[in-house]
Amino acid sequence: MELRCGGVGSQAVGRRMDGDSRDGGGGCKDAGSEDYENLPTSASLSTHMTAGAMAGILEHSVMYPVDSVKTRMQSLNPDPKAQYTSVYGALKKIIRTEGFWRPLRGLNVMMMGAGPAHAMYFACYENMKRTLNAVFHHQGNSHLANGIAGSMATLLHDAVMNPAEVVKQRMQMYDSPHRSALRCVWTVWRTEGLGAFYRSYTTQLTMNIPFQSIHFITYEFLQEQVNPHRGYNPQSHIISGGLAGALAAAATTPLDVCKTLLNTQENMALNLANISGRLSGMANAFRMVYQLNGLPGYFKGMQARVIYQMPSTAISWSVYEFFKYFLTKHKLENRTPY
Repeated sequence: MELRCGGVGSQAVGRRMDGDSRDGGGGCKDAGSEDYENLPTSASLSTHMTAGAMAGILEHSVMYPVDSVKTRMQSLNPDPKAQYTSVYGALKKIIRTEGFWRPLRGLNVMMMGAGPAHAMYFACYENMKRTLNAVFHHQGNSHLANGIAGSMATLLHDAVMNPAEVVKQRMQMYDSPHRSALRCVWTVWRTEGLGAFYRSYTTQLTMNIPFQSIHFITYEFLQEQVNPHRGYNPQSHIISGGLAGALAAAATTPLDVCKTLLNTQENMALNLANISGRLSGMANAFRMVYQLNGLPGYFKGMQARVIYQMPSTAISWSVYEFFKYFLTKHKLENRTPY
């Protein structure tokens, strides 16, 4: 499915969008491909933001039911009616006992957060990657630059997504009292204050910075292996994105368990640990997880997390690369005389 040189589908579009000036076209030229010589070495900021927003919305929408299962499987002291052994079994049980639409509760607030968060995320990553690659590795691709760029992009992404995560996870929990996103926001704000929406922010960053560093470094490394010319190649984006997401998800599961605990303030677990009030701070969350479940507690829901992240990142990268290619190609065609 990789687009070859010639005509408006020239592979040069994909190569030049990533700033790769290597000649992979074997000298192939025609009247149409000449038009692409004026394509900038990177896609525009608006292109990155639009493509990123589409990727984020589609990624979270498609995988949201699995995300709901992951949240419940990470519960430290689940209700006997909400104990699951597999993702498929959990989805089947939730739909049968709580209704067909129950796994989608909270999807609206997630979509509202995912669009702007991923727009800033990909735009920041692309620009930081290009700048740092020029500093660290004059020719080619620097893994250090990719890791730092991913970490910087995470700061922006999580600042927008953290409140959405809090609301979303509270609505996902079994027997949640929150029936709508607005009611959940109002209840949390009234009873716990504005700080509740960012109670897990440091933990989120502590998890997502290593997650995104592993994710981006692995993705860029795999792209170098399977798509060295960095053209628009859907298969390579899906494979690289999926494997990168799975590796990063497995490595950061303990941090995700702690983040879920801080977001949900799981009452049964807090009572079991004789904790009154609210739990805050990553160190306290780590201690409580160990106190209640020991070392295995740090890996609760890992299967669901990997099952969720692998297709999520595959969807995200394939959608992002498609829209980046399509929008850049469209802009070029609009300025090309016929």
